[in-house]
Amino acid sequence: MGKKILIVEDEPAISRVLQAYLSKAGYQVEAAFDGEEALRQFTSAQPDLVLLDVMLPGTDGWSILQYIRRRSSCPVIMLTALGETKQKLAGLNLGADDYITKPFNAEEVVARVNAVLRRPPQLLEHDGSRQYGSLKIDFAAHTVSLHGTELSFIPRDLALLLFLARHPNQAFRREQLIEEVWGLDYEGSDRAVDLAIKRIRKALRHWPKNEGEVKTLRGVGYQFCVYR
Repeated sequence: MGKKILIVEDEPAISRVLQAYLSKAGYQVEAAFDGEEALRQFTSAQPDLVLLDVMLPGTDGWSILQYIRRRSSCPVIMLTALGETKQKLAGLNLGADDYITKPFNAEEVVARVNAVLRRPPQLLEHDGSRQYGSLKIDFAAHTVSLHGTELSFIPRDLALLLFLARHPNQAFRREQLIEEVWGLDYEGSDRAVDLAIKRIRKALRHWPKNEGEVKTLRGVGYQFCVYR
């Protein structure tokens, strides 16, 4: 049985084409045509990936994306006619895994779906929680709290921190972190790791140094160090 894809697209012609191509590629396909239906379908169908249009009747795609990210690490590919870079960055910062601008080739969409589903999971789901001094990481709830206050991270930074925290005092090269968190098909610069680490350190700036830190090992990589 193939993986399940939820298509959220209010234009029936586009939805039908995507359904046909994805079904031919071996996927199970569900469709929703407005925001409220999409939320119901996401809860009931529990898809493996969502193709999500931004401009929808009722609840818009940005709100649906935020709803999904509060509850799941399910991959989301945004479909939209908005081609500006700032719109793409907004979607990615909210937790989208990819972004396809209309008009698009249906075969390319299938290829992008295949690529996203080949990525390793973002490691957002894990039973239990761990306490590192005053820092608490709840792997099941996908939350990080310091001195009892929940911290805020963009999804990729959270995925990176959770991965490092699951392997305390173990060093990882940039290439390893790219493979584990960004995925094998990532084509950007490994500078993305440095920037993510910088943001994580800023968020953890009040974590006492005698309890732990995210450490740079020159010539080696990064390490989530725990001292107590």
